[in-house]
Parts: sequence; structure tokens; C-alpha cells
Amino acid sequence: MDNREEVREFLTSRRAKISPEQAGLPSGSRRRVPGLRRSEVAALADMSVEYYAKLERGSLAGVSPTVLEAVARALRLDEAERAYLLHLAQAADGSDALTRPRRRRARGQWVPHRSLQWTLDAITAGPAFVRNGRMDVLATNALAHAFYSDVHATPHNQANLARFTFLDPASRRFYPDWELAADVTVAILRTEAGRNPHDKDLHDLVGELSTRSDEFRTRWGAHDIRHHGAGTKRFRHQAVGDLTLAYESLEMAAEPGLTLTVYTAEPGSPSEDSLRLLASWSASRAASSPTG
Repeated sequence: MDNREEVREFLTSRRAKISPEQAGLPSGSRRRVPGLRRSEVAALADMSVEYYAKLERGSLAGVSPTVLEAVARALRLDEAERAYLLHLAQAADGSDALTRPRRRRARGQWVPHRSLQWTLDAITAGPAFVRNGRMDVLATNALAHAFYSDVHATPHNQANLARFTFLDPASRRFYPDWELAADVTVAILRTEAGRNPHDKDLHDLVGELSTRSDEFRTRWGAHDIRHHGAGTKRFRHQAVGDLTLAYESLEMAAEPGLTLTVYTAEPGSPSEDSLRLLASWSASRAASSPTG
């Protein structure tokens, strides 16, 4: 897998983020580039400048885990960035199962197994849904479908959370912390690109968003990576107003590449009341619809 440009841009962007002071080096003068010089990273990683320059040009094929760890330490990579660097190296080798093309799951073709839908439907106190690494929403419980009513309201979103975030004006209301939501969205897509570099649908999505959104294009170029497993988010739903919800995201062992996410509210909080109201709103809409 030829991913040298991706490797080069990632390593260069990480080097630019570290100041000499952060690395314990004298700042000096006449610095023509932000962050560290290649020679300084090489010294911190205990390798020759020539060898590090080769790595930064994108040549990760055959690089040992020890060398990757030395580079990660020198660049002060966090856990998510280290994992991303490892995936880039595996993709360059073409030798790891994570880098092989996954079974394609186009939204119109993939149907959740009935036991998965039963599991989602059994979760009644909070929105629960399954997505892939491209942020396509593939399956939901009733509350999640109501929760993401803005996403489903516009067919051009194609039930994709990244398209919604960057191309649908409704996202600016739905996410009160839109800048943070946008950062997280790009980080998830960037992580998926490192983990599954053969995904044509992902490449097409990134190309579409890069063409149509300056905000996306700028963030994509920053090469920021982060894990997105648990935390708290704020939302503003069109029907029930403000919500502050905790979330847990779980990788599905039976369906590699898919993630189950559940949102919950703090017991006794106004957000818990709002979720109950959302469930009532969803039930009333279903009852009044022609197919309800």
C-alpha cells in the first residue's frame, strides 16, 4: 500500500506542533519552520538524520516497532496518534489484517442481524445506534432515530454524521459546541483512513467534504487524531431543547469496523426528563404517520 504522502504529512504536522522548549531543547534563533527540525527529532529518537528524513518522506515499509516507538516518543505522540502511526506502518507493509479491505457495507445493502436490532430496541432509556468508520448511521433504536431527526430530515445527508456536520446548516444548532463536534468528526474519519486505507467510499466522502467545506478541508489537513470512546456532549434538539448526555462507544467484536454508541442522561437531571419527552414525541410522530 503506497501511503507515503499520508505518512509524510502526518509526521511533518506532528513535528511542527512541538516547540524546542517542550522537547527540552534550546530554542535558538533563525528557525525557518515551526516546531522541531528534522535533526532534532532524529537526535531525540536516537537515529541518524538521514534515516529519520527517509521515514518522514513516507518510507515506513519494514520499519520495526522499536523504531516506530522511538519516533512516537520523540514526537510526543499520544495513545491515539501512536495507534495511527502503527496503522500507517502496517498499511505500508500490507501485512496486517487491519489494513486489508474490509467487507463493504454500503448503507443500502447492509442489514443488521435481527438479534442486533433486538439489542438496540431493548435499550429504551437513551439513544443507541450503530455506525461504521465513515460515520454512516446503519441501525438505531427508536429513540436514536428521533434524536437524529435533523440528520434524517435532509436526504442529501444520506444518514451520514460527517455530511450532516459539515454540509447541513442544522448541525450548527444541533451541536452547541459545533467546533468541537467538527474536530471530533474529522478525527474519527482520519483514524478510519489510517486503519482502513483501501476504503473507496471513505476516500469519496473525504473528497466530497474537502470540496464543499472549507472547515472540513482545514481540519483534514491538520492530521489530528483522537480516541472517541466515552465522554459527555451537549445537544440542542428541535423538539426538546438542550440535552447534556454521556456516551459510551463500543467496538463490535462480531462486526469488525462497526461501533455501537449509547447516549444516557444523568439520573434525575433535566436531560433525563428531556429524553423521556423525546421518547413521547417520537411515539406520537410514529402514531400519526401514515405507516404508524
